[in-house]
Amino acid sequence: MSDPAQIGARIRDVRREKGMTQDQLATAIGVSRSAVAQWETGRAGQITGNLTRIASTLDVGVEYLMYGEDKRSPSHVGSGDELALLRLYRECSPEDRQLLLRTARRLAGPDAER
Repeated sequence: MSDPAQIGARIRDVRREKGMTQDQLATAIGVSRSAVAQWETGRAGQITGNLTRIASTLDVGVEYLMYGEDKRSPSHVGSGDELALLRLYRECSPEDRQLLLRTARRLAGPDAER
């Protein structure tokens, strides 16, 4: 596993990027605010048992929290708009998914990856 201080710094950075307080993150995960504070300062405590919930709450991959990279979204953790589009895509029927893909490819232009 990565250094707990690095994991904690990434948790803090993403939490702040999302505009969340330590209290809000703690409530969403079901832990105390002091647990979040300990994670963010590198005093890991029960971080490994909560890493999946932390990542899910912050909309990042566990891999990102552990290593600073997320294979699911190589250029960035993923913006809210990207995640919203993915969620909407998943809710569509197969026919509508094809329509969305054709539309996105047309909007992205001729050089877009297929």
